[in-house]
Amino acid sequence: MLPNVLPHSTSDHTPVLADEVRDLLAVQPGETVVDATFGAGGHARLLARDLHGSGKLVAIDRDPGARAHFDRFKAQAGVDVRFLRGDFALVLTQLSMNDVKADAILLDIGVSSMQIDRPERGFSYATDAPLDMRMDPSSEITAATIVNTWDEKELATIFRRFGEERYAGPIARAIVRRRTEQAFFRTLDLVNVIKMAIPTPARFGEGHPAKRVFQALRIAVNDELGQLEAALPAAVAMLRPGGRLAVISFHSLEDRIVKQFMVAGAKGCTCPPDFPICTCHREPELRLVTRRPVRPSVDELDRNPRAASSRLRVAVRTDS
Repeated sequence: MLPNVLPHSTSDHTPVLADEVRDLLAVQPGETVVDATFGAGGHARLLARDLHGSGKLVAIDRDPGARAHFDRFKAQAGVDVRFLRGDFALVLTQLSMNDVKADAILLDIGVSSMQIDRPERGFSYATDAPLDMRMDPSSEITAATIVNTWDEKELATIFRRFGEERYAGPIARAIVRRRTEQAFFRTLDLVNVIKMAIPTPARFGEGHPAKRVFQALRIAVNDELGQLEAALPAAVAMLRPGGRLAVISFHSLEDRIVKQFMVAGAKGCTCPPDFPICTCHREPELRLVTRRPVRPSVDELDRNPRAASSRLRVAVRTDS
């Protein structure tokens, strides 16, 4: 159970690409906005402001800690707001099936600042903490579960696929060798094994040597890529014609999924190239607003270095 720690105010949270999100979502008074990854509420606060007292904002988050941030946000929002706790893919699907419509939806993918900044959650490789990494603390699988029970091949696969880790094999072997003597329970315990498993020069290369393995474990624990793949069509199904979908991702795996989904939605016809005429009669359901990902400005990076890897893509639901 997580300790009863009072979260920081939403004003302490710096949302990434905030100006770009506001400009491209172009929220208008009277619209319905969905922040499907509420976190500490940084983006929601700005989008609610653009409603100018008329409209609705729905906040979704799987982390129960987001509720306290939402309660503070609600007191200042100035519009009708609602909090729905759960995986955004599931909640968006349920809303869509119940014919709930939205004019603007934001997905800010990945771990939030409120999770990273609480060491006891185990997301950081820089602080000694329980090896957890669950965005929803009620979930059964933790990072410790994976590290202590998955076989060497499975570990190497997720390190390579989700973390793009060059030394996935040696790290997986080192983990399996060590856990036969003593199980892993703490983050720094795992960090030390990772460091010893890679060549000495790699320990002093770009970034922390455990960064990619921790990313891979976090993605696996929370099924982040599966959630994203399920959430995107559910979000589009919720949008009214002319509705906007904005997605912020933080690594190439997420961005590739978003790009491929939006490009496919904007393409329309799926007939083979050698067909003389279209037989599928599929019309585009999206129009791309950003053909390339929007990246943070130099000024933003000076203010918030955590924004460095962020990428924003936006598409509009067509009338079809």
